[in-house]
Amino acid sequence: MAKDKKNNKDNKPKFSPYWIYGILIAIFLGYSLLNSGIEENSGSITTAQFFDYLEDGDIAKVDIIKNTGVAKVYLTPEAEAKETHRKSKPQTFIPTSAPLPNYKLKYGTLENFEDDIKNAIKDLNNKPIVKFDIENNEWGNLLMSILPFILLIAVWIFIMRRMSGAAGGGAGGQIFNIGKSKAKLFDQNTEVKTSFKDVAGLEGAKEEVQEIVDFLKFPEKYTTLGGKIPKGALLVGPPGTGKTLLAKAVAGEAKVPFFSLSGSDFVEMFVGVGASRVRDLFKQAKEKSPSIIFIDEIDAIGRARGKNAMSGSNDERENTLNQLLTEMDGFGSNTNVIVMAATNRADILDKALMRAGRFDRQIFVDLPDVRERKEIFEVHLRPLKKAKDLDLDFLSKQTPGFSGADIANVCNEAALIAARNGKKAVDKQDFLDAVDRIIGGLEKKNKIITPSEKKAVAYHEAGHATVSWMLEHAAPLVKVTIVPRGRSLGAAWYLPEERLIVRPEQMLDEMCAALGGRAAEKVIFDKISTGALSDLEKVTKQARAMVTVYGLSDKIGNLTYYDSSGQSEYGFTKPYSEETAELIDKEISRIIEEQYERAVKLLEEHKDKLTELAEVLLEKEVIFKDNLEKIFGKRAFEKEEPILAKTEITEDKIAKDEEE
Repeated sequence: MAKDKKNNKDNKPKFSPYWIYGILIAIFLGYSLLNSGIEENSGSITTAQFFDYLEDGDIAKVDIIKNTGVAKVYLTPEAEAKETHRKSKPQTFIPTSAPLPNYKLKYGTLENFEDDIKNAIKDLNNKPIVKFDIENNEWGNLLMSILPFILLIAVWIFIMRRMSGAAGGGAGGQIFNIGKSKAKLFDQNTEVKTSFKDVAGLEGAKEEVQEIVDFLKFPEKYTTLGGKIPKGALLVGPPGTGKTLLAKAVAGEAKVPFFSLSGSDFVEMFVGVGASRVRDLFKQAKEKSPSIIFIDEIDAIGRARGKNAMSGSNDERENTLNQLLTEMDGFGSNTNVIVMAATNRADILDKALMRAGRFDRQIFVDLPDVRERKEIFEVHLRPLKKAKDLDLDFLSKQTPGFSGADIANVCNEAALIAARNGKKAVDKQDFLDAVDRIIGGLEKKNKIITPSEKKAVAYHEAGHATVSWMLEHAAPLVKVTIVPRGRSLGAAWYLPEERLIVRPEQMLDEMCAALGGRAAEKVIFDKISTGALSDLEKVTKQARAMVTVYGLSDKIGNLTYYDSSGQSEYGFTKPYSEETAELIDKEISRIIEEQYERAVKLLEEHKDKLTELAEVLLEKEVIFKDNLEKIFGKRAFEKEEPILAKTEITEDKIAKDEEE
């Protein structure tokens, strides 16, 4: 019963100051309407009736209101007693001592109406009083004069209430709530279905973040030995490798409040908003500690300070970063709040953010190796209706350098291709077509191409295939096509070896194979074309890297001009002299020209087989490894399958040569 009484008490309407404002406005409006409606019940008569009553001597007074076009007619006491005017007595809602008109008359032109009255009363013995007046509505005028002030007061009260609501953390503060954090909270009331089982591969990264989750669940396991909870974990790696997915798994596994937001959520056009949101975020996290804060793409606010001197004296991003540094490790820091962040630009982050005591752990999330790709395929193939004979080992070997996001895209594209072809299950060919679609683009079989251009493309691609088949360290061929795809007129797909380190002879063989297309045009047609643009771009980058990055040039020596900190982009000078720059240019040109001559020599030695391969390509438009074996025989440099190592790192992506 007590609870019911309490509920009834809570359900009673609460007093609001808006009621007073509404009552006052209603009184003003009502009184104005009633005052103007005093004479609303006065009868209306026509002009003819008015002059009839005038001739009969029934009218005692006429008030002509100039500004409204209405004449008020007052009857004599004798006339009011007549049966004709029995209903003319005016009615009013508010008692008044002032006489009220019996009738109202709407006249036309004032001058004409005045002349007609003068003519009508000039022969009368008892002439009525004719009065001219201008009528004003005092209450209406008063209301209209104070209405702007009422509106201003109402707007001021509304703004003050919104400001107080924003200060109290209320929702809907709009512009006054702009300093509040935009972090999305995941807790026990929010169902997060992602777990560590959904994260394939990434064993090392999972162990690191699982330990953080374990620390939050069972802190006494570590604190009894004197250990301290880590303050921050930074996930670093290429795009699409699963950094955000790991954070989602932490949110699903931790069972503690998890605040998720992006680095760009701190950025706003108003000064001081970023720092205010950082303070509010950590305030909320400390209130719910132990808790986790996850900031995705932290490079939006964590870029190294002092690098943009043209931004002015007040850099909002730097203020936000300073506040974040203070909250993570300052006098008032809270050890029960863990900050996780993700970025693929760790080289540009501020050093103060990366030091121990802030981001204690830097977890590198790398591209998956062949074994991890198989695990990722298993995860993404679960919802698909796949063929029973689908070989996951084959798929993982056909996708070197693919990230987790790329593999998810391959699985989705394969399902779409299978559905487009009316299949009931996704098979091996669908996945191969999906890889081709993602790497090379959409096939354009209806693209207009002349026979001479098609022949040139065929010999170009056959040149790539021939040279790569003859070289030991070149990537083995998978497929060659002269069907236009994307922006290219033809393409060759290779399966590069997944290496931890690369030697000079391996890089030179790859460059020679890349120049095989232009070399074939030179050998067969004694002409070259613009079709080798992507090949030249690729070999130029490789040669420059050999000389300036990896120190693989004898003339330059064991020097590197590569800056891993990323600070060189802010410099205006080269780290070497003009003489060295000239030497670098000569070395790059020498390396490329030597490999080009090497490719020309190889193709001249096997010109007949090159021609045969090109004719097959012209006929079939697409050839595979089997076609090369029929012409060249077994490749002399076939290697055994490598032993899978847990620490293997994928650095190469499927290579393709484009014709543009």
